[in-house]
Amino acid sequence: MAHRLLRKSCRGGRSVAWGVGRRCLSESDPTLLKDLQALLESSTRGDPQSPLRWSSKSTRHLADALRGQGHVVSHHTVARLLEALDYSLQGNRKTREGRSHPDRDAQFDHINQHVRAFQKRGQPVVSVDTKKKEGIGDFKNAGREWHPKGEPEKVRGKDFPDKALGKGIPYGVYDLSANTAWVSVGIA
Repeated sequence: MAHRLLRKSCRGGRSVAWGVGRRCLSESDPTLLKDLQALLESSTRGDPQSPLRWSSKSTRHLADALRGQGHVVSHHTVARLLEALDYSLQGNRKTREGRSHPDRDAQFDHINQHVRAFQKRGQPVVSVDTKKKEGIGDFKNAGREWHPKGEPEKVRGKDFPDKALGKGIPYGVYDLSANTAWVSVGIA
């Protein structure tokens, strides 16, 4: 049996016989990886020393930009190249201020002092809170409600906004001194 030379495949890194399959785009287009890395520089997140990095640009936008530079590449290929460059899909996480802001207690003490001063003078003190926009109508909502067994509330199959009804922005106003509240929904 003749010895066959093996090379790494572009897909999954498995070894294949030399000459089997298409050549990697990064082999036939020597500037592709360099141009991709240049596009990623402004949008790369993560510790440069860490093996995991990520980009805020989508594979489709990166592929469009590379095609604009004359490369023949799909968003699927960009995804494979990103994985080869140790990029991964990541969700964002709120960590900038840490677990709690260093002035958090001082901020609440300051607000509390003003609230008490206004209340002593008989002036209203209101708290206003708003929630995220929600579609108005029979849309699926997170959470559960009690219903008779086997009779769930029927809702739409898709969450496309109803242009006639719009979106609602629930908000509430609470007067601490009078212990009265008002809840409403603004339409966006």
